[in-house]
Amino acid sequence: MRVTQQQIIQRGLTNRCPNCGGKTLFQPEKPLELNRACPQCGLKLEREEGFFLGAMALNYGVTCIVFLTPIALLWYYGVLGSMVAAIVAIAAALLVPLLLYRSSRSWQLMLYYFFLPQHLPANRRELSGHEDENV
Repeated sequence: MRVTQQQIIQRGLTNRCPNCGGKTLFQPEKPLELNRACPQCGLKLEREEGFFLGAMALNYGVTCIVFLTPIALLWYYGVLGSMVAAIVAIAAALLVPLLLYRSSRSWQLMLYYFFLPQHLPANRRELSGHEDENV
């Protein structure tokens, strides 16, 4: 099985395992808890301590650029009053990251494997005796 970069993007945008495509990123009984590994193919989803920081940065960036910047611009140009803009901005700052949590974790895996597709178990090949995997 060979996983292409297009498949990695499709799987990342639909919260699926980048290796096998299964809907197995999150625990069914705990929708905000990422599985340590994919139950179908065994892909390690939590690579190392701090790996989640990429998802936090994505979530923060999307929240600021897509949601908070338009609110600030609407306030600046007088479309929204100060009180309304403040309430909407606070609500967006609290709710949007929560709503994007699952997607941001999936997007992080998507970006990682998009740039390093050879790290997916499905894309690894057996090395012959004279090949070095670090080359």
